[in-house]
Amino acid sequence: MNTDVILYSDKVMMERIGKDRTVQQAANAATLPGIVGNVLVMPDGHEGYGFPIGGVVAFDAENGVISPGMAGFDINCGVRLIKTTLDESQVRSNMANLCDTLFRNIPSGVGSRLRIGLSNKDLEGVAHDGAAYMVDRGFGRKEDLDRIEENGAIDGADFAQVSSTAKNRGLYELGTLGAGNHFLEVQRVERILDSRIAKAYGLHEGQIVVMVHTGSRGFGHQICSDYLRTLVEYQKRHDIHLVDPELSWAHVGSREADSYLGAMRSAVNYAFANRQIITNSIRKSFEEAFARSSDEMGMDILYDLSHNIVKMEEHIVEGAKRNVYVHRKGATRAFASGSMEIPKMYRSVGQPVLIPGSMGTASYVLCGQQGAMKETFGSACHGAGRVMSRHQALREIPASRTLESLRSKNIEIRIRTKKLVSEEAEWTYKDVDRVVGVVENCGLAKAVSRNVPIAVVKG
Repeated sequence: MNTDVILYSDKVMMERIGKDRTVQQAANAATLPGIVGNVLVMPDGHEGYGFPIGGVVAFDAENGVISPGMAGFDINCGVRLIKTTLDESQVRSNMANLCDTLFRNIPSGVGSRLRIGLSNKDLEGVAHDGAAYMVDRGFGRKEDLDRIEENGAIDGADFAQVSSTAKNRGLYELGTLGAGNHFLEVQRVERILDSRIAKAYGLHEGQIVVMVHTGSRGFGHQICSDYLRTLVEYQKRHDIHLVDPELSWAHVGSREADSYLGAMRSAVNYAFANRQIITNSIRKSFEEAFARSSDEMGMDILYDLSHNIVKMEEHIVEGAKRNVYVHRKGATRAFASGSMEIPKMYRSVGQPVLIPGSMGTASYVLCGQQGAMKETFGSACHGAGRVMSRHQALREIPASRTLESLRSKNIEIRIRTKKLVSEEAEWTYKDVDRVVGVVENCGLAKAVSRNVPIAVVKG
């Protein structure tokens, strides 16, 4: 190992972490060359492909490496939160109609597609310009871009580095949720935990908000798969011996690393565009259900951020500013107040950090803190974190148990595949309250609001 591994957890969750390969995978990552600082595992961390989900690691911008497995398959899987001026009573009175409309207008599930007349040229535009490309075509508002990480498009995308297979997979999946743990939730702000920051974010108790969790779909998955295969040959050619073959990497500045970064950034922008189209569909669904304009209902974006990404960032390391490639895999950026990377309207308080819970449990809005800038390259957790595989969930958790739990909490659900009711049941995840508690107690992010679902739409 070239550095230490730091795990953010508590005693209860540490017992879970010890039952899989999370710690070993983090230790394996610490052997890679050019690593800067420590290998970090957030409290929602669990075993992943090569590197733990919930992991954060940085490499020197000149002498480090780039590792696709350390960003993950679902490139820019992320979360967006849309505010409204509605309260629960207004939504409950029309809940069934709203859920049916959202379910109809936003395709979900494996292989879901939305045909909105996009061409291959449009796909290239999306890869380069992200959310802005769709806003220019009527899918949203210019001001939406101010409330998205990287303003909805990261620089350096290179569509030429994307395979034809990835392009074919991506063309018709824009505007869709996908399956697995991806979802759309109508939530109620149950409790405000910091009134000053909540006011800056435009949140108040009883408010209805909409959370979207999805990423780059098959487009990003194919890009990761393609470059993992490419790097197998790179390892052989350079006689690189890995402690784990899933931790394949290429030197910064190599043709392989540059090609991957160009393709990965294309998927990042694709995901921002995907959530932008979904936002437009959400607004139209609310308009259809309530016969009011989305402007009247105050449907502004609070924020949109990425979970799975490699980004060049400047951080203070051992007292000096340093450019590093931060790999976040199932971890979110959590920049503190004053950072120029934060939208101007939030700069005085800190970046919004959106933490989805499991199906039927709470989600949180947090605010990035200075502790994250000092310890974790400005990073925090990304959700609750799985404790049970999907196969185990199908064996042990009957769908009826989950549906009864949702009914007891008065949560409406629309779902395309019944097995997801078991696979995504709340008992398959850690306690999100515990996860957020660790992040807050460690000074990485501050809890602003606790939101509870009143409706769930999934694939």
